[in-house]
Amino acid sequence: MIKTVIFDMGGVVITLDENEAGKRFVELGMKEFAEKMDPYKQSGLNGDLEEGKLSEEEYRRQVSKKVGREVSFEELQHCWLGYMKETIRNLKKQGYRVVLLSNTNPYVSAWTDSADFSGDGHPIGDYFDAMYRSYEVKYMKPDENFFRYVMAQEKALPEECLFIDDGARNCCAASEVGLFTYCPQNGEDWCDKIYDYLK
Repeated sequence: MIKTVIFDMGGVVITLDENEAGKRFVELGMKEFAEKMDPYKQSGLNGDLEEGKLSEEEYRRQVSKKVGREVSFEELQHCWLGYMKETIRNLKKQGYRVVLLSNTNPYVSAWTDSADFSGDGHPIGDYFDAMYRSYEVKYMKPDENFFRYVMAQEKALPEECLFIDDGARNCCAASEVGLFTYCPQNGEDWCDKIYDYLK
């Protein structure tokens, strides 16, 4: 029986628009970032940021150096928020433990952790019992250690967890650890279909 529902953020909780994010990086003068944008796992400087190898300030300094001028936190946040459009629908009130497991970074988190996230004054943490973010735990999906870390922290049995992610590689890695998985498409309305997996 499923007791814990583990959500990816981008593409599931909120819709990803990588084209808009890429466009904003181009406008900032970072065309090579736009060409390397990946909805599932970033690489290069973006990957180092999301894996917690670079702090937001180190990342900002390196981007500033590449652009040839000082780039502000707000400018970088504007680029990253090109990914974000919609807010979460959750199962917490129905008695499930609801957990976030996401490859993300401090720029996106500054928005999701703010009252601006929901549109009605709620940060993302209000929707979840626990949150595990790549740059904080120093693992990135599809690394199986990320899933093992969450299982250990949650003291949860993999067979009692459902992991929802729009990335097939991430779902495959979660399955290898023993979790049940559901892989909706980016932005798909999973609200009714999820109950087929919770039965």
